[in-house]
Amino acid sequence: MADKMAELAAQQEGFLGVESARDEWLGITVSYWESLDAIKKWKRNSAHQVAQCRGKTEWYKKIALRVCKVERDKFFEM
Repeated sequence: MADKMAELAAQQEGFLGVESARDEWLGITVSYWESLDAIKKWKRNSAHQVAQCRGKTEWYKKIALRVCKVERDKFFEM
């Protein structure tokens, strides 16, 4: 479902990108958007709402949601 949601999000206006990491105990997905309005529109997407509901009722014991502003981004490669 995470892959399907990433594909769907990529079609939404204002989508900038997504990063995801998973193992058997933890899954983290971070999506990046150009504005709070774009985030609100993604939240209202019906397929996304179904996935969120299933996540809460079927897949996860705990869910955290954070809306953050990225002020700076640096990447280092060794």
